[in-house]
Amino acid sequence: MENKSNSILKRGKINFLRVLIMIGMFIPVSIFSQTVIEIQVSPNILNLQSNGVVVTIHTNIPYAEVNAQTVTLNEVVIQSWKADNCGFFVAKFNMDEIKNIGLNIGEYNTLTLDGDKVTGGTFAGSEDVLVINNLPKGKN
Repeated sequence: MENKSNSILKRGKINFLRVLIMIGMFIPVSIFSQTVIEIQVSPNILNLQSNGVVVTIHTNIPYAEVNAQTVTLNEVVIQSWKADNCGFFVAKFNMDEIKNIGLNIGEYNTLTLDGDKVTGGTFAGSEDVLVINNLPKGKN
């Protein structure tokens, strides 16, 4: 009886593994992967006293691959987006919202852009930006 039970268990395990393999064949790997991208933050020095309106992020990910409405910068929701002349994704964020994320003045702070790709999976890229708190010249 024990051998019969073991045989049934082995067949059950083998069938379960077969099902997992078959399911895996139909799920694209990209759903589970994160693409690491390069970003360039502008301005590259963030002055908390500036009158700037937007923080612009240039990327090396094709515009057509990005689900733009899912894009955030350190959890700040994207304000607008476009493709640059090379067809890469460019994101714009409200500067006041970025200034209020708890930045360390006088230090480099890591800004991370992330979001979903339209084909599944995600992308992310980071850059360190110097944060200062200087009154611009002529504003005394």
